[in-house]
Amino acid sequence: MKRKTFAVIGLGYMGEALARTLADADCDVMVVDEDQEKINGIADKVVYAVRADVTEEDVLKSLDIQDVDVAIIAISENMTASITATMQVLELNVPYVVAKAANELHGRILRRLGVNEVILPERDMGVFLARNLIDTGFAGAMELAPGFSLIEFTIPDHWVGQSLVQLDVRKKYHMTVIGVKKDDQVTMHVHPHEPLPEKCGVIAVGKTEELDADTVFLRE
Repeated sequence: MKRKTFAVIGLGYMGEALARTLADADCDVMVVDEDQEKINGIADKVVYAVRADVTEEDVLKSLDIQDVDVAIIAISENMTASITATMQVLELNVPYVVAKAANELHGRILRRLGVNEVILPERDMGVFLARNLIDTGFAGAMELAPGFSLIEFTIPDHWVGQSLVQLDVRKKYHMTVIGVKKDDQVTMHVHPHEPLPEKCGVIAVGKTEELDADTVFLRE
């Protein structure tokens, strides 16, 4: 079966985490960002990493974005770049387009343009909160792309004092930890050998079906 191909445009917090998770799931991933340092940092992880200014006309066509199955516009802070990239991707008839929005107005603009899915991180966390607390024990979750989700949960007691390396989180629980939350402070650069403190929360990404299947660790 043909592997799904993704283009992630914008390597901020969400974009980089999503690109790495998709790559870990054996998807073919292309990433685009204007920051060469960010491109260098992920180049060995994905199929293709390129520095480009998405506000330039037809730049995404020159990169053959039209050949991917899913395009994710993970830019929200720069409204011009977000809308320009989205318009280019839609004009190239990419089958499924996901775009991150900074606020409701931005989201409405993206929907008017014709994207398949708009991600509003704070709103989406709230929408999924009740369902996930009841069904999985997650404190929050949201879909980042078809089949891939971001989750937040309070670590179980048996995780306290252990590092991510000791827990072997990626292999055992099929997730990539991208942040730790303690007393409303979020640390995005998590040291894999640092012990996890009591009553902290973890932010992670992974395949939705695997995250749903592996929630037994919350009750161990």
